[in-house]
This record gives sequence, C-alpha cells and structure tokens, in this order.
Amino acid sequence: MKIAVAGAGSIGCYCGALLASAGHDVTLLGRARVLEAIRAQGLTVTDFSGLRRTVPAAQLTLAENPLGLSGSDLVLVTVKSGATAEMATLIAVHAPAAAPVVSWQNGLGNARTLRASLPGRDVRAGMVPFNVVPTEQATFHRATSGEIVMESGPGSIGTQLNTSELPISESDQIEAVQWGKLVINLNNALNALSGLTLQNQLLDRNWRRLMADQMTEALRVLKRAEIDIVPATPAPAWVMPHILRLPTPVFSRIASKMLTIDPSARTSMAYDLMAGRATEIDDLQGEIIKLGHEQGIPTPINSRVSDLIHQARPEPFAVSQIIL
Repeated sequence: MKIAVAGAGSIGCYCGALLASAGHDVTLLGRARVLEAIRAQGLTVTDFSGLRRTVPAAQLTLAENPLGLSGSDLVLVTVKSGATAEMATLIAVHAPAAAPVVSWQNGLGNARTLRASLPGRDVRAGMVPFNVVPTEQATFHRATSGEIVMESGPGSIGTQLNTSELPISESDQIEAVQWGKLVINLNNALNALSGLTLQNQLLDRNWRRLMADQMTEALRVLKRAEIDIVPATPAPAWVMPHILRLPTPVFSRIASKMLTIDPSARTSMAYDLMAGRATEIDDLQGEIIKLGHEQGIPTPINSRVSDLIHQARPEPFAVSQIIL
C-alpha cells in the first residue's frame, strides 16, 4: 500500500519505519528538523525486545509539504491531538477522497474531529497501546508492549498492515477499546508529575495507590454513564485498582505477566512537560472531568492532576503534593 503517515513524531516514525520495512510505500509528513536527520542517516527503530531496524532514507518519501498526502491509499494520522483539526484540513485538500483515514492517536475525540472535517470519507479510530521515545537523532525506541487496534471496516486494512514486528488487529468495539486505553493513560500525567521512570513509579506503592484512586474515580464515572470498556490489560478494568494497591512484591509478579516496560521508559507527557510543550491532558483527564460533570459525579483527583499539568511546572512532585 501507499501509506501517508500524517505526523512524523515518535509514533509516526516508529510505525512508518516498520511498515516500510514490511514493503509498503511510506511517506512521512513532518517537520524539517525531524526529516533532515532521517535524510542524513536513515530512520532507525528499536524496541524493548532487542529489535533494531534501520530503513534507508531512499526507501522512504520524506515530505514537509502536505502535497505528500497526494496519491495515498491510506492516511495514518499520528499528530498530537491539538494538531488534528489542522491536519484534517490538509487531508481534505490533498489526500484522495477514496483513501481511508485512520487515527492512531491518544484520546477519543480525534476521530470525531477528523470525521467532522472529512464528511463522506472512510475515517476510523484506532488505539496504539505502547509508547515510543526518541533516543538519538532519527532513532526511536518502543519502550512498552501492546498491539495496535483499529476500527473494523471495508478492505481488511488491519490484516494488510499486520506484521510480527507491528501486530495490528481490528475491532468493532473500538470506542470501548479506546476508553480502556484512556483509563490506563490517566497515569501519563502522574508519571510526568513524578519525574520518575515508569518502572520506578510503578514500583512505588504510594504512586500506585494514587493511580488506583484516580482510575477508580474514572471507572465510577464511566459506570454511571453506562459506557462499555474493553480493558487495555489482560485483567478486567475493575480489577486493576486492586492490583495496583497490592504490596510491591506481589504487584511486580502480576504486572510482569501483563506488561513489559523498559527500565528507562517514561510517558510522552513526561517528555512534553520537561520540554515545555503542550500536553494531551485535556484528551485524557479532561474527558473524565467533562463526563463526570455531565453525570453529576465529582472528579477531584483527575481535576487536581489536570490543574497541576496545566501549571506546567517542570520540577517533580511528591504524592502528598498532588492530593492535599
């Protein structure tokens, strides 16, 4: 397939490299500072299992101009949520009307935003469970496990894209899958505030308890709203807060069977906060806060965490500073 990756950030570059390695014709649409490094040395991706692939620049089309969207058989949207509306406008002008548009982004609102700007087109939601971080110029590392899920539709796109290095499946319950991921992703902000690696944060029972309390608050809201959840982990969503509250030795044994995390991994929000960039807090905690307001259920923990992220203070917090 001729695939345009609309957003050559960490997720876009990682997935684009593996799709190109699998034989697809991949265009990376992104900023000059990212693409120039790829032009100079190719695109390298690694992961927690020891995978290392370098895709030569000649095997990719590197585009800073939205004309790179033209002629695509498929558009994968991987920009941050705040850039979705702008990208949708570019897709409407430059991408073929017959090309499916698939959102591989955090949160639930991106597919809605794309559909609003692309009426009549095949727009599908998706869920990327793992995090990817830049390690060197033109090098991106996948630090956690999980398989991509995308909305079912004509053409069996997931089957066409699926490889052993980039497992992809389709689901006709994609919104429930996205809610399951969002509940887990509520920890992105806690990780950012903690200043710790994910591994060290999850080995700290105080942080896990806070994560469990925040998750319980969210699950209470979702239950009241009668929203179905497909959990992002092997354990049911309602069990996860109980697992998080267990003593660390017990938690570690259970967690090792559900998720693989690099010792150095941090969430993308942690990197955004350290760099002073806009975060996706409104697409994570913000969704729970909004839904809680609609359902008449207070969300004090999610609201407090959201407020602290919006203050954009780069110094780490202690748990006691978050819940006063």
